[in-house]
Amino acid sequence: MSTQQPILIIGGGIGGLASALALSRLGIPTLVIEQSDEFREVGAGIQVGPNGFRALDRLGVLAQARELAVLPDELIMMDSVNATPVVEIPAGDSFIKRFQYPYALIHRADLHNVLLDACRASSKIAFRTSTRVTSFSEADGEMSVTTDQGEIISGSALIGADGLWSKVRESIIGDGAPRVSGHIAYRAVLPIEEVPEAYRRNAMILWGGPKNHLVQYPLRGGKLFNLVAVFHSDRYVEGWNTEGDPEELKRRFAGTCDTVQELLAKIDSWRMWVLCDREPVKEWSRGRATLVGDAAHPMLQYLAQGACMAMEDAVVLADEVAHCSNDIASAFQAYQQRRYLRTGRCQIMARVHGEFYHATGVTAELRNAMLASRTPEQSYEGLSWLYDEDI
Repeated sequence: MSTQQPILIIGGGIGGLASALALSRLGIPTLVIEQSDEFREVGAGIQVGPNGFRALDRLGVLAQARELAVLPDELIMMDSVNATPVVEIPAGDSFIKRFQYPYALIHRADLHNVLLDACRASSKIAFRTSTRVTSFSEADGEMSVTTDQGEIISGSALIGADGLWSKVRESIIGDGAPRVSGHIAYRAVLPIEEVPEAYRRNAMILWGGPKNHLVQYPLRGGKLFNLVAVFHSDRYVEGWNTEGDPEELKRRFAGTCDTVQELLAKIDSWRMWVLCDREPVKEWSRGRATLVGDAAHPMLQYLAQGACMAMEDAVVLADEVAHCSNDIASAFQAYQQRRYLRTGRCQIMARVHGEFYHATGVTAELRNAMLASRTPEQSYEGLSWLYDEDI
């Protein structure tokens, strides 16, 4: 794109940094604007499927991310009431052979730092911290954003990577507050030494139960143990780094098996967040402005695809900018056209999987019977729509 002005990227999370990195590989300058005083990720473990690694490969940071990730031997679902296996999916050589890339468990901060380090190594990417954007406008072929201090910053285009509560989305789409799912997640990370050896499997294990589930897996070379407990609740606290209530957690998981109870009892302090998403939309671009990641298509975490979709967005967006280098508005339209059905499917299927994991009664029995009858090859085929995407 023949311009000396950078593309402005609002938000320095995974989606924003991936977008900056993808564009830098085309020689396009960007300015990443972050409202916090530093670039950082709050949270613990995330899961990255083969499609996420395909995007990391396109971004040139595959080796760095893989070095920091744990590659599990299996993906397992257990029934949390009777402690019986529901389905076990091999995630080793046969998985990688089928999907070309691995399934991995990585600390969110580690993935963020991989992208941040790569961005800092690029002369095409500049950064601003402690800068809150309140509005933007387009005139005479350029974009301008206004900060809460009254400063005006100009660029050639604008990418909103500002998450679930995106201010850029508010201006482009104006669809109000996110949808509250009625589910709450508690997360905690333990040193592996505090976890009984019987539970230290190199696997991602999901314990599905009535209106709740617990996820466990290792992080950072097996030095840490990640736990995420999710349950139905009408409680609402905005944000996603609030202190959790251990007594509420205990009540919501009453009736689950001894293993789940013992794992939950290992944690004294939990951080919580209320799970929200939005309805899928077809249009998230306007002129020289567009959205990526959670700003465009926030989804519940039940497919483990939030970060993966954001990185896919970045790669596809850069591809379309390369194809329409002198018409950024058309590039943004082509980008959303390629993405909206795939991301919309993930938004919807994440909701379905949430109900699937939290099934009760006959529904739970049918779920268990259906999954137990699958061979590994059938399980792989069931994931092909998600992991085989060619970007």
